[in-house]
Amino acid sequence: MYAVIKTGGKQYRVQPGDVIVVEKLDGEAGAAVNFGEVLMLGGDKGITLGAPLIEGASVAATLVETRKGEKIKIFKKIRRQGYRRTNGHRQMESVLRITGIEGAGEKAKWEGKTEVLTKLEMNARARGLAPRVEAAAEEAKPAKAAKAPAAKKAPAKKAAAASTEEA
Repeated sequence: MYAVIKTGGKQYRVQPGDVIVVEKLDGEAGAAVNFGEVLMLGGDKGITLGAPLIEGASVAATLVETRKGEKIKIFKKIRRQGYRRTNGHRQMESVLRITGIEGAGEKAKWEGKTEVLTKLEMNARARGLAPRVEAAAEEAKPAKAAKAPAAKKAPAKKAAAASTEEA
């Protein structure tokens, strides 16, 4: 089951278990957040569209962290006047884990746990890339005993060619 919600002037398509990054929301890490502005629901029974919102539908999420976003540089210049100004800005953003969706007679709940991850891991998961956790698990496996490399032999063709040149 999935839903399209509206928050911070933007729309997000979410499913239970998704990690999304939205405009800053009030609350501490681990706090529960509910979104009542559900624009669309999709699931086993089909798609339900709101006009503009679906009554009684809600999306539950857990606030993982509030952080600063990527730095944006602002550069102003007026040519031939010696006027240059550089400024920067970092917008505050909240990271959310979607825990459940209710509405249109259906419920979907996420059964996993909300974990605190590094910013790199959260960004990778939010973009749908493979998490680093699997790579770390493979590295943690005990290494098998390495075999000694076998002595290399010269190719037969070169040895045969060398013997014919000498003759």
